[in-house]
Amino acid sequence: MATASKPRSQHPWYRTLQTIHLWVGLILCLPLVVLGITGSILVVDEELRGLIGDAPAKALADGPMQPVSAILAAARAAAPAGTQPGFLVLPEEPGRPATVRLVAARERGGERPQGPQQGPQPGLVGMLTIDPVSLVLVGGADPAQASGGFLRTVHLLHGNLLIRDRSGREVVGWLGVAMLVLGVSGLVLWWPRPGRWKAAFTVKAGARGIRLHRELHGAVGIWSLLVFLIVSFSGVYLAFPQTLGAGVSSILPARDLRAAVTVQPVKGAVPIDVDRSVGLARAAMPEAALRSVSLPARPDQAYRIGLVPAGQAHGAPGATVFVDPWTAQVAEVRDPAGYSAGETVIAWQRPLHAGEGLGPVWKWAVFLSGILPPLFAVTGTLMWWLKRKARRAKDAERAAALAAAE
Repeated sequence: MATASKPRSQHPWYRTLQTIHLWVGLILCLPLVVLGITGSILVVDEELRGLIGDAPAKALADGPMQPVSAILAAARAAAPAGTQPGFLVLPEEPGRPATVRLVAARERGGERPQGPQQGPQPGLVGMLTIDPVSLVLVGGADPAQASGGFLRTVHLLHGNLLIRDRSGREVVGWLGVAMLVLGVSGLVLWWPRPGRWKAAFTVKAGARGIRLHRELHGAVGIWSLLVFLIVSFSGVYLAFPQTLGAGVSSILPARDLRAAVTVQPVKGAVPIDVDRSVGLARAAMPEAALRSVSLPARPDQAYRIGLVPAGQAHGAPGATVFVDPWTAQVAEVRDPAGYSAGETVIAWQRPLHAGEGLGPVWKWAVFLSGILPPLFAVTGTLMWWLKRKARRAKDAERAAALAAAE
């Protein structure tokens, strides 16, 4: 006579996976909820900016945008002592300010000043917002002020839990790993028995108690799983780009798209200015729109000019043109149209995480994935609590029955 196989829930591996899923979720529910909610807020930051006062307090001027050199000069004049412009992000449409990221000042030759320093130490930065037409400072007069504002605080909370050194980003990265563990283990635990597939995707009308929380937990989880896993994986990549980039490259060959281009300084030569570098980059991609400029931090670095190819969706990976300031030539062009499969995967991680590049459907899917951790935390915790309560009640009944029998 054949022996019926044990239900899956009675197998040791299933119980172990269930325990891992339960306690990872219970222990980390609060930081995971914080990451999810802050991520959703950042997805709709443009919609929220004007509502909460993070928009520029001053009205911006109408007219053509000033040259890049003029915007950087205005930022340099407004920058606190010990800082200088390092990176410029231009507005995508008229009526928006340009953003200038400040870095610790360097002497000519790219070295940091020696001796006691009164300004920011290495690694600390500030930001300024400049009207690209009138060149008036509209926000962030110093690094402390530049770090203020609700959305800026949300960004820091999501990126490093307000822990300023590298360890903050690493903690966030490992929380992303925990999300991946919860997602994959949840899929295995959810997997329905034959004949139960339709019911596994829904919540039965009239469900109450543990059944309601279990079905809600499972149904919402499976419908959102793909987006949840993509967003979680991309978050882990952004925290550990070198490690995961190397992993992707071992499967799908890819260059390190984050690497700078090294140039050879020419003794006695004068490097070209930023406006000429921008002109050379735009000539290399005439149909593309200028979006950002990264200034060389050392004499052996090239200008890094960010461009948006014509017809590209908002937030999709842009092109980068490196310009040699000593030879006045384009050193390298990194155009998404020519990326390998591995480079495409790597380049898309940030847009996917931010809900960009694939239109409004993807944006709102990512937004919803961020508000799901509170739902999972509540339903998961209630399932654990109600089961624990029921188990204790049964133990009390059993103990009372044994006492009565004595």
